[in-house]
Amino acid sequence: MLSAMAVSNAKPIHRPYKLSDGRGLYLMVMPNGARYWRFYYTFLKKQKTLSVGVYPDVSLALARERREELRRILASGEDPSSRRKADAAQARLLETGTFDQLADEYVARLKARGRAEKTVTKNIWILEYARPALGNQLVRDISTPEILEILRKIEARGHHETAIRLRGTLSTIFRYAIATGRANKDPASELRGALLTPKVKHRPAITDPAKVGPLLRAIDGYDGDGAVRIALQLSAHLFVRPGELRLAQWEEFDPDSCIWLIPASRTKMRRLHKVPLSRQVLGLLEKLEGMTGGGQLLFPSPRSDKRAISDNTLNAALRRMGFKQDEMTAHGFRVLIVTEK
Repeated sequence: MLSAMAVSNAKPIHRPYKLSDGRGLYLMVMPNGARYWRFYYTFLKKQKTLSVGVYPDVSLALARERREELRRILASGEDPSSRRKADAAQARLLETGTFDQLADEYVARLKARGRAEKTVTKNIWILEYARPALGNQLVRDISTPEILEILRKIEARGHHETAIRLRGTLSTIFRYAIATGRANKDPASELRGALLTPKVKHRPAITDPAKVGPLLRAIDGYDGDGAVRIALQLSAHLFVRPGELRLAQWEEFDPDSCIWLIPASRTKMRRLHKVPLSRQVLGLLEKLEGMTGGGQLLFPSPRSDKRAISDNTLNAALRRMGFKQDEMTAHGFRVLIVTEK
């Protein structure tokens, strides 16, 4: 075994030479006077060497501690070299684990999955509430109270739905961080139930059977644009979201199978949605084809056949027929399918 004095007095010669301390540890003395600790071992019948440090920054006592740690790893059946590489990779990964970096990766993954531009934009917007406070922090160091403070500030401005949405988005990012080895827990998940729940704002809809009849008759007698009238009639048959209907394309409809396939990119849950088509609906589509069948969209804008009618077109038609904003909306047709009397 070496002594501290022997290590300190080791003089360079014209070639490198070793001073052994036993149990695989030795000091390599270089011609320029530099002295390096090395650990020599055999794993799976292969001889390997690991750096243990540079003398005098690493003393003999510290070099021996590191040697024993490497021997414990070896005794467990693991290659110390592989362990060191894995630890180094983990350390590098952790250093790329700031909230801003994870948030950027999350947005990039949304884009890569083909999520709607509106969805991506909404996520970018909502993450801006958290970036000023959390941006430069490593996600593994972010605590539940820090997140709660951000959400409470949003609640204080009366934006309860935004606070709830942000908590869910943060939880998704933390779960991704866990999966990629950059965090050990999801502090946002601990806030379930801790936020104020906003009152559900129901869409105005006519549900009284005595009033539904007059509504449908008013639509049938609508004297405005013919395509808009058919859009309202289809709304009463299909119960889809207004955005799904106004952006519908002819290629999505299969009259033979009586199915409308709404692509996942246009549905709220981002799943392919199959809508059955009744004979009444097929009849309406046949009429509509004579009006707009020459283009891609069922309901093109009057200004350009490359763009669909606006969000407000159907609601404006309902107002023209005398139905007030707090009485009936285009989205309200969806309520009819679940209303029972």
